[in-house]
Amino acid sequence: MPTGGHTTVIQRILERRADKPAKTDEGTTATVAIMVRVLRPPKALLAFEDSALRQQMERHITPDILDFESVADEQEAVRRFGAEFRPVVLTDSQELIRKLRSRPAARTPFIVYVAELDDAAEREAGLAAGADECVGRRVSDRELDARIRAARRIAELESVLRVTLEENRKLSATDDLTRTASRRFFGKHFPREVERAARYGRALSLILCDIDHFKKINDTLGHAAGDQTLQQFGPRLQQVLRIGVDWVARIGGEEFAIVMPETAYEAAFEVARKLRAAVSHTAFNAGKKSLHVTASFGLCGIDKVPSGESRLAERVLKIADAALYRSKQAGRNRVTATNLQGTHDLPRTRSP
Repeated sequence: MPTGGHTTVIQRILERRADKPAKTDEGTTATVAIMVRVLRPPKALLAFEDSALRQQMERHITPDILDFESVADEQEAVRRFGAEFRPVVLTDSQELIRKLRSRPAARTPFIVYVAELDDAAEREAGLAAGADECVGRRVSDRELDARIRAARRIAELESVLRVTLEENRKLSATDDLTRTASRRFFGKHFPREVERAARYGRALSLILCDIDHFKKINDTLGHAAGDQTLQQFGPRLQQVLRIGVDWVARIGGEEFAIVMPETAYEAAFEVARKLRAAVSHTAFNAGKKSLHVTASFGLCGIDKVPSGESRLAERVLKIADAALYRSKQAGRNRVTATNLQGTHDLPRTRSP
């Protein structure tokens, strides 16, 4: 069952439901510049069998350019590199270059090969061994300095890119305020949960919940109190759910989705009742005040997810949303549940 079409539809639905549209970062260049500026000098490994060349490099490379360790033995160089990754390596050994390149690793160093002879054949041999840069040992100090600084810049940019990608991955997957999954994560992975359940004929349930009268909290106690409520709300929901199986996503300002794989309608209905009680029975802390908070819930439960329906994820989301709307219209602080059986929707509503 393809996911691309209905993933896009769900993303559009969630965008409309969100308080604010996603914003793009227009200061990427400035951000990268700041990150590079505050980085410590990259760690480097100097591995030279030629003692005179090793001493020359040690004198030339100052701590503000590279934070380096220097070794004379190839085996020791491999051991040191294995114990701690060095983003920059300078060496006169083609064999060491080949050994470092053959190691399975998530990150690879920038390797500068210092050749005995400054000629084309020697440089080609260094590059063939796996070096990123080649320089002759009799190169001028100015050129050597320029090449080392270039190696440093490349190592710094690689480090910034790696950190940025990891942070972006976390930010796109996690809502920063509630530490639940993000709207984007839900839009991408909920259709996949539906597809998996359909593939194996498993159960699946989706609960949507909305904090009752949340605007009143913001208006009377301030947005800080609203944020504190949201910060406590996500963990309050997760306490009722199965760790590592069920998951919660914030899909709007005060609206959350709870995805329960392999959970049929009746079991999901009981979970929804427990979630409602977990919210309403224990006060929230808003600064120095205790705050009574309730939430409304809408459930769409499927005992066996049917296969072959390309927009099923979208339909389940709409059914759960309609159930949530009925809960709010009926007075809030309650659960409305719909059992999806084939093409028939069987609503059930229960008050506190």
